[in-house]
Formats: sequence, structure tokens, C-alpha cells
Amino acid sequence: MSDAKIPVGVSACVMGDMVRWNGGHKRDRWVTDVLSEWFDFVKVCPEVELGLGVPRESLRLKRDDGGLRFIEGRTGRDRTEAMRDYCRRRVEELAPLRLRGYILKKDSPSCGMERVRLYDRNDVPARTGVGLYVEALAERFPRLPLEEEGRLHDARLREHFVTRVFAHDRWLRLREAGGARAADVVTFHTAHKTLLMAYNQEAAGELGRLVAQAGSLPIDELLERYEEGFLAAMRRVVSPGRHVNVMQHLAGYLKRDLEAGDRADIQRVIEDYRRGLVPLITPLTLLQHHFRRLRHDWIDAQAYLDPYPRELGLRSAI
Repeated sequence: MSDAKIPVGVSACVMGDMVRWNGGHKRDRWVTDVLSEWFDFVKVCPEVELGLGVPRESLRLKRDDGGLRFIEGRTGRDRTEAMRDYCRRRVEELAPLRLRGYILKKDSPSCGMERVRLYDRNDVPARTGVGLYVEALAERFPRLPLEEEGRLHDARLREHFVTRVFAHDRWLRLREAGGARAADVVTFHTAHKTLLMAYNQEAAGELGRLVAQAGSLPIDELLERYEEGFLAAMRRVVSPGRHVNVMQHLAGYLKRDLEAGDRADIQRVIEDYRRGLVPLITPLTLLQHHFRRLRHDWIDAQAYLDPYPRELGLRSAI
């Protein structure tokens, strides 16, 4: 992996910018102090960039007979069309940056991914809204990994998002290098086979069948179809059970090379993980030890074993 940082979008308030409606911020230190070592953040605050200023009227989403509206909470001033126009322009400005992911501010009527307060005609809120800016992002970049900073406090969701961003980056680097060949897609798929198995066994099989046709498809069609399937396959959060299945699959490659005691140790540690007694990093470290000692180069090259820099330590918490 290149030392170049990965371009990732982020809500400006999450980076500590004083852009909230009340003049404050929502800095997330894990984002600013940890992820910034690997991510080159592109900061956006839709409301400030719209020209609403700091401090400003708080805004809300409201449903009425005319549809979904973006309005000032106290005055009722309608900012819907201005915000929608801004969102269309801004996402097009982001397109050349080829972002690999986006971290958004939860609960925001512009940046919230889910469960944003949506008010009815009687000003009764329900947690059913999606921010207008996020709506535009998802429409323009349907394959882009999106996550809210609040959800990143959940260890599994955090690991899931980071894995997706780094996988997205590896794929786009292959495409952006220019002159990609069918053989490059085959190599990429081979390295990501077990990672795909963890995320979506059925999709892994479909992508394998696509790659088997690689030499007979026009390269542009192959790249587009593979990208669509690969990124869609990784939307689902990996369950502990699927991690167990992949580790059992990997352990099968060691059956002929290890003594009975070593095989039993691997099975015991995988079972400890399944029971929640040890984190995921424990059985994976044991498996990697044996693969490297026995020079299983194909297995050791699997992205599943090291999907992102080890310094992030995310598998120690899941």
C-alpha cells in the first residue's frame, strides 16, 4: 500500500471546526487524532457553505402537503430549494476527488444518515428522516461507504467502515493507475477472496464467476461490473459467525502441515472467539503465525488478514 493518504469526506464540525448552528463543534478525537494519520479529510459544512452563517437559526426537516421541507425552526423560513441546489453543485465538485468514504454528523438535518428528526404538519417529530446533503451524496455516489461519527463509537461498525474504505481505496488505485488488464482484476479478486467470503458468500461466488470470464469481456465492462459487485458485497457488517467460517476455511489449509496439538490449539482459540472470550485478533494472529512459518504465501497475501494498517488495532475490540 502506498504511503499516500486516502481521500475521505467529513462533516466539518466533526473535525472541530466551529460551524454548528450554536457556534460550537462536535469534534471526534478518534477521527481527528487517529484516522487523520491515514485519511486526507475533505471537510464540508453544507449549512455554512450555503451562507447561513455562525451562529444561525437551527434548521429542521418538515413534511407537509408540498413534500419534504428544510426550514428554520423558529422563523419557519424555507431553505429547501437553496439547499437542494447547493447539494447538487457540491457533490459534483467532490466527484473529481474520488473520495473513498465519508464520515457524517449524526442527527443533522443536512448531514444525518438516518433517524433524523422529521416533523409533521403538527410539529410532532419522528426519527425517520435523512439529511438533504446525505440524500444527494448517496444518489450521486451510490457505492461510497458512508458512516455517522456517532455510530463509529460501536467497535464492529468502526471496523466495518474502515475495512470498506481501505478496500475501496485498493480497488480505485487499481483503476486509477491506468491500463488495467483482466489479469489485474484476477489478482485483486484472488487477494480479496476470503474477505469477500466473510462479507457475503453468495456475492463472492458471483464475483468469482465474473472473474472466470475476465479474458472474454471488454476491460471496461469487466471493471465496471466487478466494482459494482465488490463494493455492494461489502455493505453488510460481518457477523462473528461469518468470521468463524472464514477462519475455519483458512485453518483447513494447515491440516497437512501441523501436528494434532497445533491443530487443536487453533480450533480452541477459534471457539473461544465464537464464545466471546477473546477478540478476533487472537485467532487471526495464531493463524498468521503458522501461515508465515510454513510459507503459505497465497494465504498470507489475503486482504482478510490485514485489511487496514495494524496500528489501528480495530480487531482487538471485536
